[in-house]
Amino acid sequence: MAVLANSASEGGRAEKPILSREPNRFAAALREAAFTGLVSFGLFLPLIGFETVTNIRDELILRTRWPLLAAFVFIAAGGRFFYSFALAPWLARRAQKPVKPAAAWRGHFKKWFVPFAIGFVIAYPVIVILVTGWGGALKWIDNFGIQILIYMMLGWGLNIVVGLAGLLDLGYVAFYAVGAYSYALLAKNFGLSFWVLLPLAGILSSFWGILLGFPVLRLRGDYLAIVTLAFGEIIRLIIINWTALTNGYAGIISIPRPSFFGIPFNANDNGFAARFGLEFSPLYRVIFLYYIILALGLLTCFVTVRLRRLPVGRAWEALREDQIACRSLGINTTNTKLTAFAMGAMFAGFAGSFFAAREAFISPESFTFIESATVLSIVVLGGMGSQIGVAIAAIVMIGGTEILRQLNFLKEIFGATFDPTQYRMLLFGLALVLIMIWRPRGLIATREPSVFLKKRKAISVDLVQEGRG
Repeated sequence: MAVLANSASEGGRAEKPILSREPNRFAAALREAAFTGLVSFGLFLPLIGFETVTNIRDELILRTRWPLLAAFVFIAAGGRFFYSFALAPWLARRAQKPVKPAAAWRGHFKKWFVPFAIGFVIAYPVIVILVTGWGGALKWIDNFGIQILIYMMLGWGLNIVVGLAGLLDLGYVAFYAVGAYSYALLAKNFGLSFWVLLPLAGILSSFWGILLGFPVLRLRGDYLAIVTLAFGEIIRLIIINWTALTNGYAGIISIPRPSFFGIPFNANDNGFAARFGLEFSPLYRVIFLYYIILALGLLTCFVTVRLRRLPVGRAWEALREDQIACRSLGINTTNTKLTAFAMGAMFAGFAGSFFAAREAFISPESFTFIESATVLSIVVLGGMGSQIGVAIAAIVMIGGTEILRQLNFLKEIFGATFDPTQYRMLLFGLALVLIMIWRPRGLIATREPSVFLKKRKAISVDLVQEGRG
């Protein structure tokens, strides 16, 4: 295909036609895929292609994993080819199209989705028992239901700090740890009940959130992220080294668990099953814990939604959009930041106290930076400021991790030592890359304004500065 290209010389010579042709998209995609495969091979060769193991003579030997390496390289090259050949042109055409008004079905979906979702999670244990039976329900309620709800609650708490106030917090796990250790220490040393210590753990975590807020009042962006990351590591190191209080790496064991109005879930004559004439089963305790974390999660979501409509919530959003303009409007940015840190930390403390009561054992390994990164990934993937988006991202990420544990057939392909859960962070990174390409502002990229004139309308973040509105 011949086109004319203008080329003007300094001497004023006439324009000459230059022959050019459109590049072959398929060949270009193949070249990019080959280059990506080559780079992936170089990166994955020492990480995945080789594995060091100890033999029966206690010698360190090198074992190769060529099928697994080939699978990763093929996935990387195939993904790059698909993006270059099909996805990139589609995204370019999509960007050129005018923004269409939301379809009518989206309004109906939004209207009925939340009531349906709440009804489903309430009836989830019953549904699982009916489908899997009494014996198989324990795994699905505990590993899937309770675990997802814990991270969903943590995501909603961090969403206050990151999504609403726009403060990047990389040390959120510190408040989670404060809540867990507060409950464990007070329950073991003073014998206080779970229901008394639950609000106390939230108050203590909120206090530490305020302590974190004071030093970072003048920081923003990357500097704020570095300081919050350091705060999380400081808390973890204190837990490790203050062995007289926290028992260090050994952790705290035999943490008292919550009871049903004073009735414990044990096999004794005064236990829950014996009191109600039932056969003893650990499933009763798991169902009870499920509804506790469900109530805490719904409380977190309800309070967050209500706070967003109050002046403090609108102050958070103003702080997120433009801190200078927020200050010029007379909003006290100091109090606004402190309230955001305090509220987010309080919900993390609630989740931490529940985690300690559920596990009956805690140690510093449960509160590493990777936990903060996971919760932050949930908020970013779901859409910052979106409650529904955070819930969907928590289901996908945490539920996907638990599903990886069930993929035993992969051991027949890649060997008996293959553990799919070791690659969950790689899958998280891939999910982040894909979501940033497909929907850069998260799964849910629209939000309703907290204050509206005459009619409530959803606002696309494309129409707001920095895509955060």
